[in-house]
Amino acid sequence: MSHFDGDSIVWSGFLLTDTFSTEESLPNPAWAILDTEDQWQAFSQPVENQGIQSTSGALVQSNLLLDGLRCAACSGIIEQGLLATPGVISARVSISKRRAVVVWAPSTTLPSKILKAIHELGYSGFPATQHEEDLASLQKQRAAFWRWMVSGFCMMQVMMYASPTYFTTPGEISSDILHLLNWASWLLSLPVLLFSSQSFFSNALRDLKQKQISMDLPVALGIIITFIVSSAATFEPNNWWGSTVYFDSLTMFVFFLLSARLIEVKLHRKTLGALENLVSRIPENTERQNPDGSFTRVLNTKLKIGDIARVQIGEAFPADGKIMSGNTSVDESLLTGESTPIQKNLNDDVIAGSYNLRQPVCITLHTIGESTKYGQIVNLINNAAIEKPRLSKLADRVARPFLIFVILSAAVAAALLWDIDRGRALMTAAAVLIVTCPCALSLATPSAMLASASAFVKRGILIKRLQAIENIADIDTVIFDKTGTLTEDHIQIKAIEPKAGLTESYALALAASIAQHSMHPISRALFNANKTSDLSALNLGLDNIALEDIQETAGAGISATLSADTTDAPFTDASNLIGNELKLGSAIFCGITETDTDAQQVYLANNQGWLATFTLEEAIKHNAGIAIQSLKDAKLNIELLSGDRSNAVENTAKQIGITQFQSACSPEDKLLRLQTLKREGKKVLMVGDGLNDGPILASAHVSIAMGKGVPLTLAHADYVFLNGDISQIPHLIRHAKQTMKIIKENIAWAIVYNLISIPLAFFGILSAWLAGLGMAVSSLIVVANALRLTKFASSDTDTNSHQ
Repeated sequence: MSHFDGDSIVWSGFLLTDTFSTEESLPNPAWAILDTEDQWQAFSQPVENQGIQSTSGALVQSNLLLDGLRCAACSGIIEQGLLATPGVISARVSISKRRAVVVWAPSTTLPSKILKAIHELGYSGFPATQHEEDLASLQKQRAAFWRWMVSGFCMMQVMMYASPTYFTTPGEISSDILHLLNWASWLLSLPVLLFSSQSFFSNALRDLKQKQISMDLPVALGIIITFIVSSAATFEPNNWWGSTVYFDSLTMFVFFLLSARLIEVKLHRKTLGALENLVSRIPENTERQNPDGSFTRVLNTKLKIGDIARVQIGEAFPADGKIMSGNTSVDESLLTGESTPIQKNLNDDVIAGSYNLRQPVCITLHTIGESTKYGQIVNLINNAAIEKPRLSKLADRVARPFLIFVILSAAVAAALLWDIDRGRALMTAAAVLIVTCPCALSLATPSAMLASASAFVKRGILIKRLQAIENIADIDTVIFDKTGTLTEDHIQIKAIEPKAGLTESYALALAASIAQHSMHPISRALFNANKTSDLSALNLGLDNIALEDIQETAGAGISATLSADTTDAPFTDASNLIGNELKLGSAIFCGITETDTDAQQVYLANNQGWLATFTLEEAIKHNAGIAIQSLKDAKLNIELLSGDRSNAVENTAKQIGITQFQSACSPEDKLLRLQTLKREGKKVLMVGDGLNDGPILASAHVSIAMGKGVPLTLAHADYVFLNGDISQIPHLIRHAKQTMKIIKENIAWAIVYNLISIPLAFFGILSAWLAGLGMAVSSLIVVANALRLTKFASSDTDTNSHQ
């Protein structure tokens, strides 16, 4: 367990101060303290439903922060090295997030061995808990700032000493004065070489030790060549290398590179602002009620289910719970995308990560940690940020051979000029090494996609994998489910028709007892209707009804057996149902003849047949028609596939403008239609409620789940709309298309830049300092272009709807 205190981290009594290098992770002796389960649980969670096969028993997924990453090649080096470590099942590294997600087997390895493996690869790693991340980020920023400051100061001084040579003709300044100016420039270049360039050299040395290559290797070679040539001209100006010094170029391109990295970090923090805000909004500690009624502030890791916590104004709720005293307004905007504060009264539910706005309240904690909706959202965001889209993987594959090509090109350029002018040959090689860099290409895709993911989060849209941005930009067909997708999720019970001898109240209570085990909107409607029912003065609590063998058939209904434990009055008058299999769902599922009506109905039956009919009343979402028309205007084909009866589906389709629809569809029927469209070459977006549509959501080219009330871990979709706002689909597609456009612009820029700069440097037209400036500007252009995506693509209609 850890907590933050000033400039140190305390881990179970072991003090880790910031005395160790800002370029390193925990010192080796401290790794072992992470090996106990209560310690690694702070940055790890069990692996569930990720499709990872292992013979090593239970698996754990740990989030690690990395240091020393500079380009796409670095991520491949770490991934390969970790996969070679015994007990590591999978490893994914995101260079843009400086984060690794490692799945490992506790029976085979431990966190200390994983961190040691990263260290041996020449990088640094440490647990990705929020305070450690904040501390490491602060330390890195301070060190980077001072390196930049030193390089800037020395650059200006060197330029001052070099400027006389810019404005005079050869021989106008005496050799003694020139020699003195060169010596002054040499002395001022030493801090730039030994301090400001430290990160370039350490990373290059790591590459050589690992027999790998990254962008810092050619940069370091360029710096060393420039310094050696200039030093030689200073010490012995009459030898073959000549008397020309390039200290001004050396200090300038180091300053430009460091400036670009500082700006790059700032731009990245802006593009990922919404993601970071969401991940870090839970407070470190909370006021917990003691047995005597007083309150003590404790770490959130000490909270348990059932505890009573007091949340002050402006604080975020630490867990999911229920208000037990007071009332307030709550801001759930970063969790749902809704900016309007929500009133919360006694016994209302609150969710972790939402902000208390009006007055202090006490809540009873029902769900804590990773199991909360907030915890699920954070995991989805972190996993999405780590996942590599297809274009990023392509850039990773290109990076290593490209860097090899750069070094070979520099060697060839030097060889061609060696017999003509050896000093010029070496400086030409330095320019080639510095100007050509795969940074822009490596950043082109992840920077744009992470900026878009940030924009999505602000609107209550979670993306489960970044590849979905490219996929949704390519779609030509959209398939909608009906219930809970095109219609409101708060379905009402319009009428109840029970079998003779069975009261409406009992029929509803019996149906609700089964329905409470499902998240389907109709099931929730029955359950909620029973809670607020005024059909009978009797309190027909669901605790009186005992069920066994509960099974849900997707798209059809739920079955259960009424247990003999159901003996309390008022249920004894229906004792003949005990032991029967009860079914709640469609007419076909219940084995009865469907009523000829336009209304939507759900049925309750047992072994002997029909018991009750529930007539439902559902409202179409007010913006469904506008969303459908927007999709049509975008030349997309629209279809409606629903398991409901034909009349209900047809009425819904006509009201919102869908001409292609199909009713009474089982999940298998929907999947068959999807497969037919895929064989025709269609790229299909499936929009469903996230539960019964699991198979088709997983099989579609890209998919969206309406996330209200749906456990995020069960949603088989690429996108989850937390607020269920269907009107955002056209804007999501538009934004994805804009994202792909910017990615293509970034890739095109990176290619064009290298096609122009390499020949210029190769033929000696581009000087070293201009090469450094060009490489720095190249990366900045890519990141700045991606910054345009932090605002969600919307129209005036959309903007008005959210005011």
